[in-house]
Amino acid sequence: MSIYEQLKRAAQPDWDAYIQHDFVRGMGDGTLAPESFAHYLKQDYLFLLQFSRAWGLAVYKSRTLEQMRYAQQGINAMLDIEIGLHVQYCADWGISEAQLQALPEAAATVAYTRYVLDSGLCGDLADLHAALAPCIVGYAEVARWLLDQPTTQLDGNPYRAWIEMYASEEYQQVADAEIRLLDELCAGMPARRLGELSHTFHTATRMEGAFWQMGLDLSA
Repeated sequence: MSIYEQLKRAAQPDWDAYIQHDFVRGMGDGTLAPESFAHYLKQDYLFLLQFSRAWGLAVYKSRTLEQMRYAQQGINAMLDIEIGLHVQYCADWGISEAQLQALPEAAATVAYTRYVLDSGLCGDLADLHAALAPCIVGYAEVARWLLDQPTTQLDGNPYRAWIEMYASEEYQQVADAEIRLLDELCAGMPARRLGELSHTFHTATRMEGAFWQMGLDLSA
C-alpha cells in the first residue's frame, strides 16, 4: 500500500466527506448554484497564488536536484499555465482579472493556504507534500468519483469543463506523480514520523472540505 493510501485511510471519514461533498455532488448533476461556483472560482484564484509560493518553498526544502526539478515543474505549471487558464475560465463566468486581483481572501482560503505554507516552513519536504497532496491528488479523485456516479450528467452541465479537466489523463498523471513522490520521501520513516504526516494530511483534508463549504455558504 502506498504512503498516500495509508494517509488517506487514516483520514477516511473526512476524506469521504471531502470527495463526496454537497458542492461536488452539485457540480456532478449540474444543480450547484452558479453564485456558489463563482465564489469558489474567485477564492481558488487566490489559493493558486499561495500554492505557487508553496512550490517555491518546495524548491528550498528539496535535498536533491530531482526534487528541485519536480518543484520547479510545479512553479512553472502554476505561473505559466494554471493561473492563466484559471483567469480565462473565470472570464467565461463573467469574472474579470481586475476583479480577481482586488478580491479579499476568505477565512477558509487564509486558513488552508497558510496551513500548507506553515507545514512546509516548520517541517521538511515530506511535511509540505503531506499538506499539498489532499489538493493535488484529491481533485483527481473527485473527478473520477463524479464520473462513476449515476447522478452525474455531463450533457448541458455548466460544470462539465471543470470535471473533464481533472478527469483528464494529463491531470491524473500529475496526481500519480505526487503519489510516487510521497512514497519516495517517506520510505523507511518510523511510525512516529508517519503519524505526524498523517495528522498534517488529515488537517489539510478537513480544510479542503471547508473550502467547498465556503463556496456553498458564500462565506467571506
